[in-house]
Amino acid sequence: MNPFVRIDAESGRITVTVPVPDTGQGVRTAVAMMVAEELKVSVESLVIEQADGDADTYGSQLTANSNSMQRLHEPIRTAAATVRHLLVKAAAQHWQVAEDQCRAADGFVLHGDSRLSYQELAGAAAALTPGDVELTPQDEWRILGNPSIKRVDRHEIVTGKLAYAVDQQADLVAVIARPPWIGATPTRFDAANVRNAEVVRLDHGFALVAADTYTAIKARENLETSWQGGFPDADSDVWEAELKAALPEGNTPPGEFIEKIFVTPMLAHAPMEPPTATAEVTGDQLTLWAPTQAPDQVRKLLEQEFATVRVIPTRAGGAFGRKFETDFVLEAVQLARHTGKRVKVLWTRDDDMQHDSYRPLSVHRIRATVNDEGLPVWRDHAVSTWPLSSLLDVTSNPQIMKMMSGNKYPYDVEGEVHFSMVRPPIRTGFWRSVYAGQLVYVDELFLSGLDTAHNQLERRLKLLPDQRLRNVLEAAAEAHDGEPEAVACHRDYGSVVAVIAETRRAGRTKITAAVDVGTPLHPSGVRQQVEGAIMDAVSVAQGARITVKQGKVVQKSFGDYPWARIGDTPEINVVVVASDAPVGGLGELAYPAAAAALGFLSR
Repeated sequence: MNPFVRIDAESGRITVTVPVPDTGQGVRTAVAMMVAEELKVSVESLVIEQADGDADTYGSQLTANSNSMQRLHEPIRTAAATVRHLLVKAAAQHWQVAEDQCRAADGFVLHGDSRLSYQELAGAAAALTPGDVELTPQDEWRILGNPSIKRVDRHEIVTGKLAYAVDQQADLVAVIARPPWIGATPTRFDAANVRNAEVVRLDHGFALVAADTYTAIKARENLETSWQGGFPDADSDVWEAELKAALPEGNTPPGEFIEKIFVTPMLAHAPMEPPTATAEVTGDQLTLWAPTQAPDQVRKLLEQEFATVRVIPTRAGGAFGRKFETDFVLEAVQLARHTGKRVKVLWTRDDDMQHDSYRPLSVHRIRATVNDEGLPVWRDHAVSTWPLSSLLDVTSNPQIMKMMSGNKYPYDVEGEVHFSMVRPPIRTGFWRSVYAGQLVYVDELFLSGLDTAHNQLERRLKLLPDQRLRNVLEAAAEAHDGEPEAVACHRDYGSVVAVIAETRRAGRTKITAAVDVGTPLHPSGVRQQVEGAIMDAVSVAQGARITVKQGKVVQKSFGDYPWARIGDTPEINVVVVASDAPVGGLGELAYPAAAAALGFLSR
């Protein structure tokens, strides 16, 4: 019928093609809900397929910047409504009646006591020319906006049946002996003790290629290597001092002022599934299986080397910006080309923790003048940080920084942000909420720390002109059973969120978040995204951070990078506030506010 919906004329099966990757955020469920709503069928009756990388057919397939629902809800709903329109039109022509005398319901088109199934109508409908269609009005929704709709893949996830990137079958498995310090390049190797594995020299290391994972990892342990160059004395304490020295001067405060310095640490992405990719090269044809966040961009990149490229996005056990990178993909392609076989490249947890594209380190200086009520009336926020390695030329421009989820200050307080960009001494990349996770975090933490007569909630309500933000703040306060000990809010991606936190007896934290994403198409998915962002904030509040000593990343695994366990989960209540605003983004929205609220509690 169209790129997103097809009906099998023999079986009647309705297949929905999801154009963007699902990295755990639940986009497959949301897309299925849109199609089911417009086709008047149940979500359970649909077969869900993932689209290959193909920008010509699907447009941008990037899963990032919290924009999947903003981009997809109109074209997907329109595509499904068009199919419904064609089915009704075909049925009306069959019965020789007016189209407005027919209606679609539960996989059939009905006219009085007569009915024809979508299966029976599919062939005739596909031959018709579509016209303008009307989307199902919100007051008639049965599926969209329904909080009882559950994830379409929940059973496969909890039973371990869902296939991720790591589950792809391959002829050979490879692991890489990576630089022992930052920037080192390989010189030579001694494979005398290596058994049943081929050693392949790469620009950045040595690949150990074997028949299975165990053999490849043992071979890497037994390989003796030599390296040169790089920065064997690199130290993150030195980097922090350099950033402090690079802080821009900013504006001169009017009168007496308060000044505070904040440092936000480097962070690893630490997706539950480390980077993995599988590639097969046959002549000038490449097939790639990868949990990439940008399958269309990966295909475009690889088409520079191969005549035919097929990129098959696999399910990803988390991404958070890490799988926007192409390093693990290119390794698989290079080794597949070298061996002539299907090769799967595996990164271990240690590999990814110590060779990630990290959230940049940043140093902040905030100066503020307060009035007689103790409320800020002027502020100046100076930031010194690193640009993102993958966008080095772009993000080195301080003005671009302000656009990249950085300067989102919502309060009626005069002032501005000043950026100083220092070339990164280590690879950096997109991390959930990008620079808002640093700037908004610091702004909210500073505001919470002011010694005023107002409690945290009153303080923000006195300063906020944005009615949507006021609404979610008040909704969070109403739903929060207790004293709002810490409060923070954030607006971005066309959405707003407020977070209230307090420490209860026995040290357990209670968190209430109220979020407005415009029309919540998938309410349970909204709650899941907010809960996930809160758990990331819990992890950082508990001390997760990346440090560098003697040229290498100190942290190796979850043993010394204390990402939150199940037992660390606070009591979380998420309130979904509907509004008449356009559909907004969500995946990254809640992290900065949650991090600020929890950071204030753990100060």
